Amino acid sequence: MISFIWLIAIFLSMVFQTSTGFTSSLIQTRSSFVSSINELELGITPPLGLFDPLGFLEREPEKFERRRAVERKHGRIAMIAVVGNIVHNKLIVFDGYLSLSNNLKFRQIPEGFSGMAAVPVEGIAQILFFIALIELGWLPASRYDGDYGLGYFGNDILDPELKIRKLNIELNNGRLAMIGITGSFVQEVVTGQSMYAQYATGHLSPFGDGKGFF
Repeated sequence: MISFIWLIAIFLSMVFQTSTGFTSSLIQTRSSFVSSINELELGITPPLGLFDPLGFLEREPEKFERRRAVERKHGRIAMIAVVGNIVHNKLIVFDGYLSLSNNLKFRQIPEGFSGMAAVPVEGIAQILFFIALIELGWLPASRYDGDYGLGYFGNDILDPELKIRKLNIELNNGRLAMIGITGSFVQEVVTGQSMYAQYATGHLSPFGDGKGFF
């Protein structure tokens, strides 16, 4: 059972599974994968193919490399966020203390995005420090190709066609995740209920009163 916002997210992901990638005449930047797979050939998938309604490709082709890197990283973060949101909404948490000084346990943090307000300032600072450590050290944002040597479940994909397929899957799943996590934010603000609370009460539409789909 999924909510109305998630249905919209899935539909939009099917429609907008395209990238602000280049046509062959625009494939003239320095970015490419070390496996000789051209970065600019990725993300242009059916049904729309090349999708650039604002004309960024023609007006600012030199900015494509960074925009693609941002899209990829945001997609990866959004996929983690969606999974984390679902897990926390199901009340699957560590059985321990988030803060000993505040006598605060993980299970006491409310589900949904409003739970962030219950995290002590020191906890938020630790999260931001960890993000900075990843961005500047382990997985630097300046690495535009997104290949951090981790492989696909620890293994390198040697078949170029298979690698292109997997990279397209990653981009499209990341796009869906960005829509999905944004939908969850909006849904919680509109209804005042977390995702889990909506499921539990059968409140499937953010536009209804909770007594039916609409």
